[in-house]
Amino acid sequence: MTNPTRAVEEFRLPDLGEGLTEADWVHWVVAVGDRVELNQVIGEVETAKATVELPSPYGGTVEELLVEPGQTVPVGAPLLRIATEDGPAEPAGDSSGPSRPSVLVGYGPGDAPQSRRATRRISADAGRARDGDPPPARPDAKPGARKLAALLEVDLDTVTGTGRGGVITRDDVRRTAGHGDEPTAGHDEEPTAERPHSPAPEASPERTTRIPVGGVRKRTAEAVSRSAFTAPHASVFLTCDATATVDLVSTLRASPAFEGVRPTALSIVTRALLHAIADEPSLNAHWDGDTGEIVLHHDVHLGIATATSDGLKVPVVREAQRLSLPRLARSIAEVADRARTGRSTPSELTGSTVSVTNVGVFGVDGGTPILNPGESAILAVGAISDRPWVVDGALAIRKVVTLSLSFDHRLVDGEQAGRALATIGAFLGDPVPMLLADT
Repeated sequence: MTNPTRAVEEFRLPDLGEGLTEADWVHWVVAVGDRVELNQVIGEVETAKATVELPSPYGGTVEELLVEPGQTVPVGAPLLRIATEDGPAEPAGDSSGPSRPSVLVGYGPGDAPQSRRATRRISADAGRARDGDPPPARPDAKPGARKLAALLEVDLDTVTGTGRGGVITRDDVRRTAGHGDEPTAGHDEEPTAERPHSPAPEASPERTTRIPVGGVRKRTAEAVSRSAFTAPHASVFLTCDATATVDLVSTLRASPAFEGVRPTALSIVTRALLHAIADEPSLNAHWDGDTGEIVLHHDVHLGIATATSDGLKVPVVREAQRLSLPRLARSIAEVADRARTGRSTPSELTGSTVSVTNVGVFGVDGGTPILNPGESAILAVGAISDRPWVVDGALAIRKVVTLSLSFDHRLVDGEQAGRALATIGAFLGDPVPMLLADT
């Protein structure tokens, strides 16, 4: 009887789509020696847009894990090796063949198990142990030192660690590579016994914490920097009476049409923004620098700036101008909830044409938001609070809100922005007639 031969398949990070070229490995949910099934989730990656699960394109036994949590992995880089029993044996390190087909990321198969949080770090060398032999000792080095060693082509086995407990630091790698015998100022990672103390007894050492930047935070930084230094920003402000909007929200919450969804003032504000865009379409456009054209979007893909534990995300409500108020309120709640709980797919976090941010939830009156790259306008909504207001010549306490509209001055002038913000303010001051006109 012929025993099946073992083939070792190498799974590489697939093309994640949406123009993304790399991702940060979050954690493994499998270990060396585990049996995995086809389409079983093996781990999670964090992209600029979302944290997504990766299903395995092969069934078999995990031979080796090739990346570590926190590592930035380019598209096409190997992630792990899986031994299958459906073909001729291949060398585990042979990666000269053509790339395997990409799996669909972000849309896990229905029968895939839910991802679980791994509490252990998996050594990339653990897969080398065979037949009871202990795996080779792995140099104890910080992630930053490993990345630098790879960049400088330094074998960590040849590096003597000077960090606490013999941990290899970036400075150790630099010294081994011949880039200087002394630690570089500002980059030493661990205090050593040789470090001289400050001669001034009253001086205290600087206490700092270095936080590696990756995933959503890294891409957010890149996006806002690109926007701030590409699009000439300008902003207009308006403080208005939103008492009628607050009263309407209370009425709508008792309406059967809003059963199962809780309408908020943001629901009315977004409807007001859509109304303003109908009059000022330049707010729903982008500047094409390659052709020198202004591109007007016929559909409004509304971005909802959402604070999450991973950082700022902007889930998108597609074709918002086609939605009734109940469907708009429901869609905003759903996309924001998916973003906060990490269930958004990359496609759900891209493609917005105009955005709104509700800074009022943090108790502030307003701000000057930075444009989402590729958009011409973003509306910021401040806190709605009781303030003195003049009504029919008499002082009264009203529900008042401050709005700010940031815009790309290349394609939107102050006139268009001012008119649009005035339209939004008028809508919030008397929303019912406007809503009836939109039906």
